[in-house]
Amino acid sequence: MSDAKGEQSSGTTRNGFVPLPDFGAMTAAWAGNYDQSNYDANMAGSVLMRSHALLERDFGPDRHFGKVLEVGAGTMVHLQSIRHRFDSYIASDMNADLIAAAARRPLREGVELQRLEGGALPFADGTFDRLIATHVLEHIPEPHLALAEWVRVLKPGGTLSLILPCDPGLAWRLGRHFGPRRRAQAAGLDYDYYMAREHVNSIYNLRQLLRYHLPNRKEAWWPLGFASPDFNLIYCMNAVV
Repeated sequence: MSDAKGEQSSGTTRNGFVPLPDFGAMTAAWAGNYDQSNYDANMAGSVLMRSHALLERDFGPDRHFGKVLEVGAGTMVHLQSIRHRFDSYIASDMNADLIAAAARRPLREGVELQRLEGGALPFADGTFDRLIATHVLEHIPEPHLALAEWVRVLKPGGTLSLILPCDPGLAWRLGRHFGPRRRAQAAGLDYDYYMAREHVNSIYNLRQLLRYHLPNRKEAWWPLGFASPDFNLIYCMNAVV
């Protein structure tokens, strides 16, 4: 038997059940292949990079956010799309391997890396002018609690910025066949199993949570532009809290 987190993979098939894999090792392998699977010059990489640019469309060099926090920053891909000015920018992630990978990139002035748990932030209320979470909320078991925590550390009038995949919408499921699944499988990763355990929140449910908790929000959908989780690939939101 494995432990409650499913971190062990020892044992043989019993009663027709394949034992739980070593999910820690699976996550480490995924992190080591993160940029290659998601951001190389391919269709999936183009879609994801477009999602980062779409979120930043309204924030040009004339806009200033003094203190910015990005949770789930991964290898800091989103920072490449930031056009607005800032004084300090904390790029955080709970995965040590991704933080190490991000540390190998040249850092812009005012940017620092921190290893943080996105659902329990060590900051006082009203610390930041903007909080960014790109492709994060779909991974969190209790997304409503994460939203409350993110809003807590924002100043009144601060901006919460999110990117979500339109998973499991029709277009997203179709796109998987032509993008990251093949690349992950080529690297020896079980893409479908990993996504089943990682993408625990659907775009349909997350959209309803955002509607309820963040009425003062601006949404953008890509590529078609109209509000449809089934016929778009990406959902972006900037909300004033």
